[in-house]
Amino acid sequence: MACDTAFRVVARRYLSDLTKNHDATCRGNPVTLHRMRIALTHLRTAILFFSPMVADATRTRVRAELKWLNAHLGAVRDLDVAIERLRVIDEQRPQATPHYRAWTSKRAEIHRHLARALRSARYQRLVKSTSDWIERGPWSIRKGKQADRRRAVSISAYGVRKLTRWQEKLLKKSRTLAKMNTEKRHRLRLLNKKLSYSIGSFEDLLPDSKFSRQQAGLKHLRKAQKSLGQLNDDARGHSLAVALEREGVRVPFQFFSQKREKRLIQETAAAYRKLAALE
Repeated sequence: MACDTAFRVVARRYLSDLTKNHDATCRGNPVTLHRMRIALTHLRTAILFFSPMVADATRTRVRAELKWLNAHLGAVRDLDVAIERLRVIDEQRPQATPHYRAWTSKRAEIHRHLARALRSARYQRLVKSTSDWIERGPWSIRKGKQADRRRAVSISAYGVRKLTRWQEKLLKKSRTLAKMNTEKRHRLRLLNKKLSYSIGSFEDLLPDSKFSRQQAGLKHLRKAQKSLGQLNDDARGHSLAVALEREGVRVPFQFFSQKREKRLIQETAAAYRKLAALE
């Protein structure tokens, strides 16, 4: 399969996943909101993965609009994750947890902003312009030998090279994991995510034996992603608590725990050691 075809297959898939979860997300469903955000992240990752081929003026606008949508989805998702932590504190009677209702009220307020964005003309233009760009954007008709070669090269050859470079970069950065601050860990998580999401996106497009190493490494990437995600959720929850406290909304426990942080960092480092050991 040529790269231009592979890009369209993957991008269409996740744009479809994004839009089919739209209505339920507008109604406030946290599950479909999460699915919508995952689809959006996959779509943005696919654009990044094929960046040399799809780079054009339209891509710049598409990426800006997808970033705008991600910010709206992320604001609600961060609160959903924090509220879930509140539920864990008292699974039997979550409403009895101090300030639980204040947090859910804040969630409802921010969701109203999201719903307005999702029902806006801007969102409709975003979906249409992204779809049009995927199918027949300037990147797809650009003249020149280099442009022709980038579109025609097989996804097997291009994909394995790209994934290998990303994995090497990830493992190099992960060596200083123990010394990383919150922001650097967040950037490592994003790199881990784009690598694991890309491997997952191409599993059904690359039945090539050359891809077996990436597939074998996927389970280790997912373990690292889970631990890094929990660290990021703790940091985001803490930031939310600080912000909401300024508005008089308190949280009855600390999101941040040094013991938990140490354990999650160790789990992440172990996953990367196993990934690096793969032949």
